[in-house]
Amino acid sequence: MATGNYVVGIDVGGQTTKIGVVDARGDVLAQKVIRSDIYGIDAAAYIEALAAAVKATIAEAGKEGDIRGIGVGAPNGNYYQGVIAYAPNLAWAASESVPFAKMLSEAMDGIPVTLTNDANAAAMGEMTYGVARGMKDFIMITLGTGVGSGIVINGQVVYGHDGFAGELGHTLAVRNNGRSCNCGRQGCLEAYCSAIGMARTAREWLEATNEPSLLRNIEKITSKDIYDAAKEGDALALRVFEYTGKMLGRSFADFVAFSAPEAIVLFGGLARAKEFLYEPMMTSMNENLLKIWQGKVQIVFSSLKESDAAILGASALAW
Repeated sequence: MATGNYVVGIDVGGQTTKIGVVDARGDVLAQKVIRSDIYGIDAAAYIEALAAAVKATIAEAGKEGDIRGIGVGAPNGNYYQGVIAYAPNLAWAASESVPFAKMLSEAMDGIPVTLTNDANAAAMGEMTYGVARGMKDFIMITLGTGVGSGIVINGQVVYGHDGFAGELGHTLAVRNNGRSCNCGRQGCLEAYCSAIGMARTAREWLEATNEPSLLRNIEKITSKDIYDAAKEGDALALRVFEYTGKMLGRSFADFVAFSAPEAIVLFGGLARAKEFLYEPMMTSMNENLLKIWQGKVQIVFSSLKESDAAILGASALAW
């Protein structure tokens, strides 16, 4: 059994990877961020760069030789098998199953590595340190490059028989003539309600009309651009948020039907736009819920600093 007084938590995202050295109280002693999206299909190159960054973070924290283990949250990360398999938003794992835990452990000179889905890691972090403390039944939704989810029932993260349970971002939000999704299907919630999906909505609407908008002269629109425009009262940007919020709320009503959660917890970059998302989400969710659940389910936002929920949740795997 590995010994040590500290662990490393890693949050692998579609664009960036966040690394933190964590103590037993949940304090993040040192952090580093590297790119996830500059390695093409070369998983080995990414893992080599990741290992170098982890070693540098451990050195910055002054904890060399005192690391018990490494916990990782990643899209399509499999808790049982230690692989990242067919993750649409990671080019180096999009078309194959990468034995991630084994490769990283070897690159880290044998330090044990435990892997799970990124949204599961965020759920564990929120349940242990954040707004979901004391909750036994909730659903974590991560709104970033993609739409991830972690499902907690009776205090336990749901993994399913194969380790891949909880892909709510790839449930169908539009069943006929839906947008193509990076996963290869059409109409997925992720294709509409991720940061990339929101930007796509804005572009489509701009192309369809001559409506004046602060977004019209931006060459490559991002979700942050839409947020900034909404803050300025831009009508089109505000409608994009309303549309996205309504679609999320409708899907949340479906999710409630199978696990009856106390709350749906939102985390990730888009969740910071809660002043524009909350009202349409809540209204749409309650309009589409069965009466037995109307008014019972909260929508709450992560209380942890950006990235900390995923880092802390991933680190919890390593103790």
